[in-house]
This record gives sequence, C-alpha cells and structure tokens, in this order.
Amino acid sequence: MQIKKFKAKTLKEAIAKMKNEYGNEAIVLSTKVLDDFSNGIEKKIFEITAGLDSDENFELEKPKTPANNKAKDFQTEIKKMTEKIYGVSSKKKKNIKPKTNNKLNTNKIDTSEIKKIKNQLIDKDVNENIADAVVNKLMQYTPLLDKYNKSEFIISTLASMIPTSDFKINTGGKPKIISLVGPTGVGKTTCIAKLAVISKILHNLNIGLISIDTYRLGALDQLKIFSEISNIDFLVAYEPTDIKKFMKKFNNKDIVFIDTVGRSQNNTKLLNSINDFLTKVKVDETYLVLNSTADYKIMKDVAKKFKLLNYNGLIFSKLDEAISYGNIINLVTEIKTPIKYLTNGQVIPDDIIAADSEFIAKMILRGKIN
Repeated sequence: MQIKKFKAKTLKEAIAKMKNEYGNEAIVLSTKVLDDFSNGIEKKIFEITAGLDSDENFELEKPKTPANNKAKDFQTEIKKMTEKIYGVSSKKKKNIKPKTNNKLNTNKIDTSEIKKIKNQLIDKDVNENIADAVVNKLMQYTPLLDKYNKSEFIISTLASMIPTSDFKINTGGKPKIISLVGPTGVGKTTCIAKLAVISKILHNLNIGLISIDTYRLGALDQLKIFSEISNIDFLVAYEPTDIKKFMKKFNNKDIVFIDTVGRSQNNTKLLNSINDFLTKVKVDETYLVLNSTADYKIMKDVAKKFKLLNYNGLIFSKLDEAISYGNIINLVTEIKTPIKYLTNGQVIPDDIIAADSEFIAKMILRGKIN
C-alpha cells in the first residue's frame, strides 16, 4: 500500500489534495490537528494520512467533478469505508438464511455438540434466553451442520435478531435535524464530528452544527476548532429559544446536527432540560449513544430512562475498549430499537462503522472487531 500525508489549512483542502493525487480510491487512515508555528504565528493545520492499494497495472483514478445532486443515501460512504477497512460487504443482507453445502458432509455435528454452543455464547456475554434461541434454531438444521459451516449458521442466526437501519435524507426540502443524546463521556461530540465530515467533505452536503453542551469544560472549544478546520457553520444555544432562531439561519442546510450535554440517566430534571431544547424544533431523528464497555444493567437503565428524549436509533461507542460484545444483542432484542452506527476510536472520520447485522454478529461471536 502507498501511504502519504497531506497537510492543509482546512480539512476540505486536505481531502482535495488527497483526491487530486490518489483519486477516489484513497483510504483515509487517520486525521490529526497540528500546531503550526511558521512565521512565528501559531496556527492550526489539518493532516490526513491516506493510503492507496498498490497494483502494477493500476492507474490512478482522476477525481471526478462533484455531482450537483445531493447524496440520497447518507450511509453509502460509511459503508464503503467500512468495507475497505474491515472487509464488510456494503450490501445489506435481506432474509438471511444459513448457507448450505451440497457436498457430502463427513464432519457432521451432533446434537450434543450444538448444545455446547450455548456455553460459547454465554462466555461472550450473550444472555441465556438468546443463547437458547440460537441453539433451538440450529437444532432445526442439524442434518446440514458440520464443523466447517457451524460458525456461519451461528452468525446468520444471531444476525437475524439484530435490528439495524440506514440513515437517509430527502433533498430539496427542509434540513434534516439529527440530535445525539446520552450519558457523560460516551463520545457524542466525537461521533457528531465524524458524521459531519463524512456528510460534508465526502457527500458534498451543506451541514450545520448546534451545541447545547455549555456545561462540560472544553466541549465548545472542541467543536469550535473542528468546525473552523472543516468549514462547517457552528452555533451555541444557551437557551431553548436559541434553537428555533438558529434553525432559521440554517434553513438552507441539508443536515443540522445537535450536540447535547451528557447527563446521568438518574437525573430526570436535567434530562427534561435537554428535552426543553429539543422540543423547540422538529427533530427528525435522535440517536442514543451508549458505551459498549458499560455493564448491561447500566446500559439497560440508560436506555430505559433516556426514552424521555424519544430516541429512535442507537450508536454503540468505544468498541475498541470492550472485551466482549454480547450486551449489544442483549439490549437491542429487549428494547427493539435499531442500531445506526458503531464507533471504535477517536480518529475522524474513519473510526465509525455503518451498522450491519452480520458484521455485528461476527463481532459478538469472535469477540473482536475484525
């Protein structure tokens, strides 16, 4: 793989340099904000580390002129990026069915071995009821199971239990408003930055950012620096009435992201204060961000009490810090809310994964992201 660093005053300029030299097949490996002290003046610059698969017969693809029409499917670019980094198919799998092998099976698995799968799943923190459901399903396919396809059957069965959904925008109308909510320290602000970069730089969408997190030290500085570098309009709402005024200013945007303050699920009063802001406008989608390393009882309690904010999608963060992923399926099967995204680090924009049921099932079974 060819690897090169590209530096510029803004993220947009750095992306343009990368595409000009490497074309649209380039993979963003990392991004950094650096301090530049040239000419005795401190400035911020953006550095992208990009990679390109080497091939003797490969010709660099010239950057295509951005299409005038807006992207209809916001999820597409994240799926492409996910496929390049993790080998995940960008096509959704519908009506997942176990794969069969027409050749004669000489390594068949008997009923007693299938029952051992229950303990394997419980070791991955999958709860007993779900483990039993998987085993009962596999029992129906006993004649087809062998030691070679066993994992595929388990993954297909787990995947069928995991709800996911894409995020789409309707162009030509009012801006779509997306808010992220969740407890303190789960990574809401970083997640919004990733989604904003993908939608603006890679999809050429017009993005606005609003923060109501005026309590956490450094939160506004973090988004302010990010918005300046990426050339995204950013406003701070100190009062609920500010939100409505800001949306008039952002009326020409395609997407407006609202970053909320992290609050304990046990403080209903403070959760209601967030709701006071969000109810001033029609929020189209609200995502609850959950730390994948959290204890299941805490995760469940957060999901229950944050329902006050009417979330309709989930983002599981900090996958890179977790040692097992069974709690993901435990929670979504109970609260019946689809997963939108997964995040696995601080790098903007590539440490985000479009939710895919089979990918999540593999992650749960294998206990690792890739």
